[in-house]
Amino acid sequence: MSAEPEFIELRELAPAERSGPGRTRLERANALRISPGTARNPARQPVRGRGHRFQPAGPTTHTWCDLCGDFIWGVVRKGLQCAHCKFTCHYRCRALVCLDCCGPRDLGWEPALERDTNVDEPVEWETPDLSQAEIEQKIKEYNGQINSNLFMSLNKDGSYTGFIKVQLKLVRPVSVPSSKKPPTLQDARRGPGRSTAVRRRTSFYLPKDAVKHLHVLSRTRAQEVIEALLRKFLVVDDPRKFALFERAERHGQVCLRKLSDDEQPLRLRLLAGPSEKALSFVLKENDSGEVNWDAFSMPELHNFLRILQREEEEHLRQILQKYSYCRQKIQEALHACPLG
Repeated sequence: MSAEPEFIELRELAPAERSGPGRTRLERANALRISPGTARNPARQPVRGRGHRFQPAGPTTHTWCDLCGDFIWGVVRKGLQCAHCKFTCHYRCRALVCLDCCGPRDLGWEPALERDTNVDEPVEWETPDLSQAEIEQKIKEYNGQINSNLFMSLNKDGSYTGFIKVQLKLVRPVSVPSSKKPPTLQDARRGPGRSTAVRRRTSFYLPKDAVKHLHVLSRTRAQEVIEALLRKFLVVDDPRKFALFERAERHGQVCLRKLSDDEQPLRLRLLAGPSEKALSFVLKENDSGEVNWDAFSMPELHNFLRILQREEEEHLRQILQKYSYCRQKIQEALHACPLG
């Protein structure tokens, strides 16, 4: 593995402007290249992962399977989650888990107040609209405060470009394709069903304190940032499995807020200034417990309805069976009792 880390530059930016001697001056000390590790011999039979202690997932667990990548959903029978490493999968996928449990992962979490942003609710922390002159002044102030070459630049069309740093704090593993052919960006946007295109998947845990710098536009959305990170690491997990959070230290407390898909991280960076205490970005699992059903396609929603119907029928059958068994025992006891 190369010792030199790298930046991620989103595809819609023109890389030609960053060529030349100036590029080598960029500070890359905190950007890491992440590799899934040594490849497995495909001829070997899969060995069941060791050390996991799977338990039924909680009632608010709405997430994607760490093995097959499909959405885990249900009212009663949701899925399984390891009590140690938080590996989450379908009941049907339990026997196929080959990744060993890594035990509880200490990611250095600090106590934080976490706020979830529902895109359907009005937000009270809307950022102010800035005029072109105010944006230009903000960029000058921002560039004057940083001690690196990661400047913001104003474009002729009124937009601006700059760098954001994202810290990856993922508890659960991520999956990459075992084949050499990387997934396309369209594959990453297809949703839960797209995992069928990836026949073989390799799972691994990201190293602690992994950090990436991204060169983005002012109109780049939070969802695009997540997709760019997954694309760079060849991660085939559904982008909706993850969420981008803003982290801020206010009045001696650490506050985390999940960004909505359409929020613009570089705009937040400009308004907050370069201070990491005032604002930083963290990628985490999207374990809010809420499901944005509008994000699913019609075939996926119809499939969820079929799953719901099957689960309801099975649950009713089990309930009726329990009551029938109890009624039978009571009747047997009545027949065994002597008359009078």
